[in-house]
Amino acid sequence: MGGPYASDDLDLGVQTQVWLATGDDPEATRTGRYLYHRRPYAAHPAASDPAVQDRLLAICADLTGRPMP
Repeated sequence: MGGPYASDDLDLGVQTQVWLATGDDPEATRTGRYLYHRRPYAAHPAASDPAVQDRLLAICADLTGRPMP
């Protein structure tokens, strides 16, 4: 993905992923967050909605024929 219609600077996005994968900074080792350019960012409220999560898992199971364990 990328090119002239990319929605963000690809180098900045890569920096966040490398920081998460290789960093020993305590902020890089915290889980359960959505980050944008190494800073916490609010995810869409549906991401924290158990009903939405259950529906997504059900759709995945229907598509694959394999229920989630």
